[in-house]
Amino acid sequence: MLTTEIKNKVQNLWDRLWAGGLSNPITAIEQISYLLFMKRLENFDIKVKKEYKWSVYSENNGEKLFNHVKDKVFEYIKNDLAKEDEPFAKAMKNSVFLIDTPSLLKDSMGFIDSIYLEIEEQEEKNKQYFQDIQGDIYEYLLRHTSEAGKNGQFRTPRHIIQMMAEILDPDTDGRICDLACGSSGFLVGAYQYIITKYSKKTVKDENGLAKGLDGENLEDEQKTALKENIFYGFDIDQTMVRISMMNLMMHGITHPNIAHLDTLSSRYEIFEREKSLEKNKKEKDNFKLSAEKYKYILANPPFTGKINSATVSENLDRVYPLTEDKKTKKLKRQKTVQSELLFLERMIYMLEEGGRACVIVPEGLLFNSSSTHQKTRKILMEDCDLQGVISLPSGVFQPYTGVKTSIIVFEKRKYKSETPQEIPVWFYNMKSDGYSLDTNRKKLKANPLPKTIKSWQGRFKGKQTNRKLQHFIVPFKEIENNKYELNLNKYKEFEYEAEEYRLPKDILDNLRELEDEILKGLDVLQKNEG
Repeated sequence: MLTTEIKNKVQNLWDRLWAGGLSNPITAIEQISYLLFMKRLENFDIKVKKEYKWSVYSENNGEKLFNHVKDKVFEYIKNDLAKEDEPFAKAMKNSVFLIDTPSLLKDSMGFIDSIYLEIEEQEEKNKQYFQDIQGDIYEYLLRHTSEAGKNGQFRTPRHIIQMMAEILDPDTDGRICDLACGSSGFLVGAYQYIITKYSKKTVKDENGLAKGLDGENLEDEQKTALKENIFYGFDIDQTMVRISMMNLMMHGITHPNIAHLDTLSSRYEIFEREKSLEKNKKEKDNFKLSAEKYKYILANPPFTGKINSATVSENLDRVYPLTEDKKTKKLKRQKTVQSELLFLERMIYMLEEGGRACVIVPEGLLFNSSSTHQKTRKILMEDCDLQGVISLPSGVFQPYTGVKTSIIVFEKRKYKSETPQEIPVWFYNMKSDGYSLDTNRKKLKANPLPKTIKSWQGRFKGKQTNRKLQHFIVPFKEIENNKYELNLNKYKEFEYEAEEYRLPKDILDNLRELEDEILKGLDVLQKNEG
């Protein structure tokens, strides 16, 4: 948890950048990322020349400082440092330093120095070994990016990510992936969950969820894996790739595996083949992790509706098959395709057998009656065991969107299987996430998330066949007969209690009594006035 003083310092930095002309939150945090990387550069396990050390050049002022940072330090990170296998430096291709005045640069560097002094005091005071205050600061900064509305992007609430991580229960036994990672909130959530899982000391946050403070039960090999080869992300926006990398690095993940890539495109297969060849050459994988597949997927892809099929990988041909054009004899699919269906098909492909996914989907994917939607749900329940559907309240993503969403949890069985699942599907009606469901999203007293997690963990206890309750199970055969529809309301039994209405005569009698009391009160007032 950040202290009030640290929050105030971060806010002052933000306000100064805003006043200096960096009013777009995405742009501002990108520039802050560059400064943070410069600040931490001399602490990396690489030899850095004296002229590139923050502790040296930050003593300068005016044009001398400005020109040195912009023309030397920034260019060193972009060009030279990338050759030394520093992931953030590699991601800085085509980046631009937009802090354009000496005074704005000096003030910003001063704020960062003061923030780090406060961090050091807090770490010394609280002995928070694995709880990375730097990471909390970056998360605090990232909240502002939601205000930009860039390309319709909005962040998944942190408490929803925490809940999903607990439901998925990832560990250090496999790769964890977000195929449209944005700022890497889900990957950070998975990392923090694993730290909590292996912590001797934990605290409860404002949502009633546990947060680990030490991770002391982690073996050295596990710690190395967490820092270098567990977390993988992809995003089509180069700016978000840089922000994503810095977010992970600020949380202690020294070598984030984040790629600038559209996972729905054919470039994804090329990327995975190259990674597989690289892995086979190095042969340094102590955890024996597959380069092509992932053990865990946590995600909320940007379900933006219809996209141009020309950019979509030909390997994604199960929901939208490729057909031969009679004139050109070339394979093609229909001109536009639904992104949410393709993302789900891609996730099924990306998971290794036995791998699990916990993802947010628009509710239309669960009940839309089109043939492609039905086919997608059929594929999901043949290749995988769909374990659960958690219906989220419609206001979870306010004030950015009111779209109704659900969380689906599934485990990969076999790719392109034609054998349907045998287990029933567990449904849960989540009525509140602990915040008001209007545009203000104020914290409420109740903390329903621990109850949701406990219900998920106890889903095998009892028969859970009473569909009038908040959670229940539905046999696969029934779902199959309903064209694979997965909308909770399709199967829930609602109880309607008859309303008892007062008789009109009783209401009129009460009105006369009230009128008599009012008239008596008026008489008393008139006498007092007289």
